[in-house]
Amino acid sequence: MTISLTTKAGIVEGTCDPKFSGVLDAFVTNFEARGEVGASCSITIEGKTVVDVWGGKREPGGAAWDRDTISCVFSSTKGALALTAHMLADRGQLDLDALITKYWPEFGQNGKENARVAMALDHSVGVPHVRSAPKPGGFYDWDYMVDVIAKEAPFWEPGTRNGYHGITMSWTVGEIVHRAATKRMGVFFQDEVAKPLGLDFWIGLPEAQEHRVAPMLQAMPTAEVMQSRFFLKAMSDMTSPSHFFMRDFLAFNPNAREGRAAEIGAGNGITNARGLAGMYAPLANGGSLNGKRFVGKDTLARMSRIAMGTHQDGTLMIPTRFALGYMKSMDNRWLPGTDSASCLLSDSAFGHVGAGGSVGFACPETRMSFGYTMNQMGLGLLLNDRGQSLVDAAYKALGYRSNAGGVWIT
Repeated sequence: MTISLTTKAGIVEGTCDPKFSGVLDAFVTNFEARGEVGASCSITIEGKTVVDVWGGKREPGGAAWDRDTISCVFSSTKGALALTAHMLADRGQLDLDALITKYWPEFGQNGKENARVAMALDHSVGVPHVRSAPKPGGFYDWDYMVDVIAKEAPFWEPGTRNGYHGITMSWTVGEIVHRAATKRMGVFFQDEVAKPLGLDFWIGLPEAQEHRVAPMLQAMPTAEVMQSRFFLKAMSDMTSPSHFFMRDFLAFNPNAREGRAAEIGAGNGITNARGLAGMYAPLANGGSLNGKRFVGKDTLARMSRIAMGTHQDGTLMIPTRFALGYMKSMDNRWLPGTDSASCLLSDSAFGHVGAGGSVGFACPETRMSFGYTMNQMGLGLLLNDRGQSLVDAAYKALGYRSNAGGVWIT
């Protein structure tokens, strides 16, 4: 059915299969009651779009968020970064179990000599950040960051624990992809994924697309956030990955042309919900879509399997569960001192959230792909109630009954 609904934040438009009307209801509620400004949500089943809705404003009091509005999805970009590595592995151009030095010899110094490619994907390689603050604009300079990270001593012996590599994954994985593919990761993604699938999705936005971008609106920290495990660690231990994560996040400007033009594979993808859902559609359907193979079944099985889990992530200070480059369902609702630190999916699902609350994922058991983007950032480390309510409604529409055990089940 075609949608055109008025909310207090603006018009909601698009299409929605009646079976997924609960998703539409949750989307509208986000504007009416949860502070949404502008957003999009898209869902495919077996590669066919069943939800494609958008609405609100590109910024408060500004132009409408329309069908083709795009925005920064921060770490939801990591799903694209990981996909490029797995596609190369599937083609035999990248061995995930090989030493990183096979592809990037300069990385093997200062205690990283035995690090393996898979460790860069599961956040255990030991360089979640660099200790010295990068030069001004350093995150926008590929060669500079590659050199800095190659020389950095690890925070722990690679492979022995994990800590979320919030921004350095751009170069730990990105440079491996660059060396294996002999082309930069952003170009590889555009040529091998975005263009074949017809996606509005860039890692390194062309200037000609700037007029379509909705600026990101920062959330104001609350007293609860400032008493969270992550924030207290970041503020009390200036040598911790948590502290450097907060420092580095503030050094990236998603609303600056240079921030969007750079290739930061862990954090500056520009797309909309249609782009996220479209990227995951092949992965929800055996690795192929419309006759185009992206990965085979063996590779897909490895992509979705938990590779690293911990009771306390060395950066985020919460329990985390990662596949190779992807997040799995994480249930931290019970954990004191956290705020929006969960992402509840099915057991087979894998994907990634982004700062502020965007999310994209594939659910192979239902052949569902999902995307949600927004411009008003929320607080917390994973999904806030806007994104999670949409995910919940999607699973309920498919007959799932509960997420009480930490994953959605039938």
